[in-house]
Amino acid sequence: MAELKDQEHPQRFGDRAVVDELLRGDPTDRNLADLARLLIRYQGFPGARDIQADLQKVLEKWQLTPEQLFAKTRQIHATTRIFSTRNDGRDDWA
Repeated sequence: MAELKDQEHPQRFGDRAVVDELLRGDPTDRNLADLARLLIRYQGFPGARDIQADLQKVLEKWQLTPEQLFAKTRQIHATTRIFSTRNDGRDDWA
């Protein structure tokens, strides 16, 4: 069986910048929401190993498990509008 080659995610360039900010930042509501969003985006993605590793580093730095992070972000989203919508018709969750 042929070895599968890692893919490059179409959002990689912008996501790399966000991840770099998360590595330097503190767990603000926005940063927690970005971390959760990117963990979901890259979960099981065949590539972007550096981003996946750095997301794990941020979780460890902030002493959170994914379950704790998702519980916190559900609370944040229930009371606060973290992400503003864009009218360009694009979905950033891809």
